[in-house]
Amino acid sequence: MYMSIVAAVVTILLKFTAYRVTGSIGFFSDALESIVNLLAAVFGLVMLHVSEKPADEGHEFGHSKAEYFSSAIEGALILLAAFSIIWSAIPRLIHPIALENINIGLLFSVGASLVNLAVGQVLIHNGKKSKSLLVEADGKHLMTDVWTSAGVIVGIFMVKITGILILDPIIAILVAINIVYTGYRLISRSTNGLMDASISETEIDKVKKYLDSLKEKNITYHSLMTRQAGQRKFISFHLLVPGAWTVQQGHENADIIEETIEDMFDEPVTVTSHIEPVEDPASLKDIGIDRKKNS
Repeated sequence: MYMSIVAAVVTILLKFTAYRVTGSIGFFSDALESIVNLLAAVFGLVMLHVSEKPADEGHEFGHSKAEYFSSAIEGALILLAAFSIIWSAIPRLIHPIALENINIGLLFSVGASLVNLAVGQVLIHNGKKSKSLLVEADGKHLMTDVWTSAGVIVGIFMVKITGILILDPIIAILVAINIVYTGYRLISRSTNGLMDASISETEIDKVKKYLDSLKEKNITYHSLMTRQAGQRKFISFHLLVPGAWTVQQGHENADIIEETIEDMFDEPVTVTSHIEPVEDPASLKDIGIDRKKNS
């Protein structure tokens, strides 16, 4: 995240220089998005520290959901920047203005894009490796910035070649529309996480495959429930074991099963099982979070 903050500061300086020397609203839109990147990176760093705090008396399940707040705010900032860009571009559509020092502006803009490209790739790689939504989202945001900058650069170059001044505000509006979509995706993904979305189908199938393999030991399961909270996954299920087993036997087998499932994942996982006798018909009924039995 510190890398993201440094990159944002550097690109802001480069892009605003491009805007100041040319007067291009397209370069202005690109610079405004970099300001959003900086604000998002600073807030993201704070939330990352919060999410890594250990569980405490008031937060027994930890603080991992703090990442979702950062991603949601980043999405909101992107939407705000987009509407600001459109607001600034409309007057230029009505009264186009000639651009100055285009070659110098393009040079600064290309330099800023190369910075974002390098840092964005590193953040995406690290985010996927650590299963951090916050870090990965920040990296993808920077890559979006790279593509929008590329579009701006090509557009301003076309203004230089053709002399069609209205292309400048049109480019800015297209940039705004593009980042609106990015902001929507970030907010949608964060909202889904705050609503305790299940882990992926691929991951659920992996857990089910292992639990199904226990049938040869006369152990089965039901009421499998999962949720994702930031980097941490929560998995719970009812474990049906032979009724003749002692409490000690059931507990030892449950520990082994829970640890095996935890070892399937690289990121933090909390696995909880509830032991029931396999011979009892009532044990075969699923129970949801409100403990109502479903046949």
